Amino acid sequence: MKILYFSWLREKVGAGEEDVSLPDGVDTVGALVTWLRARGADYDAAFAEAAQVRVAVNLEHVDLEHPVADGDEVAFFPPVTGG
Repeated sequence: MKILYFSWLREKVGAGEEDVSLPDGVDTVGALVTWLRARGADYDAAFAEAAQVRVAVNLEHVDLEHPVADGDEVAFFPPVTGG
């Protein structure tokens, strides 16, 4: 699975992208976020307000209940603000 991080998420995590093997029991975006948060303080800080983070799986915007599988591309990015 390829995971992409954009904007301040990339800064907090310290990487723009990474390839990971999907752990057993991680089958939704929400479970993926929980697993990422457990990987360390930087990830925990990046996803501290997970409801604010936008996510796309294979270029489709989805919610935290969306299923994920090995081979997916998951992109996380902060909400866009306008003025």
